[in-house]
Amino acid sequence: MQVSDLAPAPIFRVRVAVPVHLYDCFDYSLSAELYQRAEVGARVAVSFGRQNLVGVIMEKLAPDVPLNPDIKLKAITELLDERAILNTQSLSLLTWAAQYYQFPIGEVVHSALPTLLRQGKPYNLLARTWKLLDAEAEQKVKRSERQQEAYKILKLHPAGTSENVLNLAGVETATLKALEKKQICRCELEAQDFSPMPIQMAQMPLTANPEQQHAIDSILKARKKYQAFLLDGLTGSGKTEVYLQVMQEVIKQGKQVLVLVPEIGLTPQTISRFQSRFHCNIVLLHSGLNDSKRLQAWQAAETGKASIILGTRSAIFSPLPNLGLIVLDEEHDLSFKQQEGFRYHARDVALYRGYLEQCPVVLGSATPSIESYALVQHQKMQCLELNQRAGTALMPKIHILDLKIAKKQHGMSQALLDEMKKRLDKNEQVLVFLNRRGYAPVLICESCAWQAKCPHCDANFTVHRTPYQHLHCHHCGTIHRMPDHCPQCAHTELKPLGLGTAKVEEHLNELFPDYDVIRVDRDSTSRVGSWQKIYDKIQQSQASILLGTQMLAKGHHFPYVTLVAILDIDSGLLSVDFRATERTAQLVVQVAGRAGRGERKGDVYLQTLRPDHPLLNTLVKEDYRQFAKQTLQEREAALMPPFRYAALVRCESKSQDLNRDFLQQHAALLRQSAGLNVDIWGPIPAPMERKAGRYQSHMVLLSPDRARLHFYIRNWWQNMLHQKPSSMKLTLDIDPQELS
Repeated sequence: MQVSDLAPAPIFRVRVAVPVHLYDCFDYSLSAELYQRAEVGARVAVSFGRQNLVGVIMEKLAPDVPLNPDIKLKAITELLDERAILNTQSLSLLTWAAQYYQFPIGEVVHSALPTLLRQGKPYNLLARTWKLLDAEAEQKVKRSERQQEAYKILKLHPAGTSENVLNLAGVETATLKALEKKQICRCELEAQDFSPMPIQMAQMPLTANPEQQHAIDSILKARKKYQAFLLDGLTGSGKTEVYLQVMQEVIKQGKQVLVLVPEIGLTPQTISRFQSRFHCNIVLLHSGLNDSKRLQAWQAAETGKASIILGTRSAIFSPLPNLGLIVLDEEHDLSFKQQEGFRYHARDVALYRGYLEQCPVVLGSATPSIESYALVQHQKMQCLELNQRAGTALMPKIHILDLKIAKKQHGMSQALLDEMKKRLDKNEQVLVFLNRRGYAPVLICESCAWQAKCPHCDANFTVHRTPYQHLHCHHCGTIHRMPDHCPQCAHTELKPLGLGTAKVEEHLNELFPDYDVIRVDRDSTSRVGSWQKIYDKIQQSQASILLGTQMLAKGHHFPYVTLVAILDIDSGLLSVDFRATERTAQLVVQVAGRAGRGERKGDVYLQTLRPDHPLLNTLVKEDYRQFAKQTLQEREAALMPPFRYAALVRCESKSQDLNRDFLQQHAALLRQSAGLNVDIWGPIPAPMERKAGRYQSHMVLLSPDRARLHFYIRNWWQNMLHQKPSSMKLTLDIDPQELS
């Protein structure tokens, strides 16, 4: 037999998703022995160019699949997992998301892994377990309430318990370390136990009213198939109780529940509701966790140990072997849309995941997005309405205050201040809302009208007075010291103009010296654990003023707040973004919904220079649903989303001319291929034309046919990326939510 007659030796190959900004997976060779052990969904170490990277196996190619003889494959460096850590459904979801949002598959898959797994660390990380050493240590902890509480919880677990469980119970790691120094407990590293906990009810459910019961029954009928529900419930109408009772039945069947909330700030109250109702394994998944805790929570979800997974938007990609229900609370919230890098929308991904996993998806909100109402209108989602507040609570009444004619002190009308004094004197709480952090939005010279502008952006500096006096650009992050004179005319009288939360706090302390003013914004909650302390303080039934930004508006339950004051709503009424009125209406209703959630009736006072604005009158005289109905009609008449599908190309460089010429050239190419199937707006300068020293331009693509829009964009977009100058940054935003 001739040597040439022998069949070629089989080449064992796998297709790997590698975290690079390229749109393909890459083939790597491996030995027959490794090929047998390798599983789709497992991690591998590979060499890519000059880098050593961690990839995920997406496909095992049959050895008899022919290979171009001119191609020389690299071999994988190491098989990092002996089993798949991303299951088939997870890989299908990630592949769909990469295709839908036109983003490199390797980076999408990479984003679904915890940081330690991305770095190639072993899966079986040891867990930190705390064990009590001294069961008679009451005297050693009597001076610290936190240590006393931690000690009591440790006594409930004589055999020891994991740090994650203790953290969920409100015990901070720093407190445990303090007890360790006193030799009251010790930390041990142990292999993680991934067996599920027995599930018990810790507390009986509340009695559902007829509307709640109808919603519960409707969702449970669909628990073994895909169906999307919009739980459209007034603020305080008991949406969470509906979630809990549905979750109870799903968990009883041995299924997992994924609950998404828009921001980390909502997790403390949500986790406490879940823990008081269910005795089962509950894990948190959000960016506030350190790397090891995030990995342990992710592993509890991936192995099926966790019955309830509570997280922010990225948790939608967590692998869950027994998923039985997805809940998105505050589904309208913009925080569910990722605004950088992989620009997915967790709400839309959740709907597709429910379809893949054949489980119901519940979107809950008091102010649903116009997109969700459109899905209901097109019978792609079932609407379940809750029209009455739970218990005896009544909806608050909205009062509009005309700032043009009102007597004012420090930007607040006298009528509002008088009403606040009445409520505080009755030992009630008042919530003051201003969506502008810092001390003042403008620093101006009283002599020549010079304003302190950021040198890198088309924006003013914001004045801050803590932790020291400085100027801060909230767009690019630039910080400058506070000038002692005007750089234009040398005048020394520089005046902070306008109101920020820090300045309002100062004025409220001056006007109401006998009452606590509790400020809640990004500056006051930046330290670890600070939001939980503030939240606990608010829950005490003592007269106080809560002052804050949007962080206070998102689904919190403040039972002692009877008056809400919205200081400035006008900026939302004047924006160029077609979604601005929707966002403003949602904000007004959500903030107003914090009032009167307990036994006492609530009132809302809204200050404005435009008291006759149609939006405000619709909200006062009718309700959010009527506003949404009108907005749907307007969007349909104007052929705006959701009645056409959109994609936004953002272009950024050091020259606006370069942006315009490049986008015009590629707009012409798209018109040639797509014809009338795609409507192209622009290129035009972005609303903030210059940001961080670079010029921003936009081009909007619209089509009534989503599939055609994506078809024409796909190759066109990748050609743009190949042809762009190296100094230019291009991003594609599918279904954009903001035009900034």
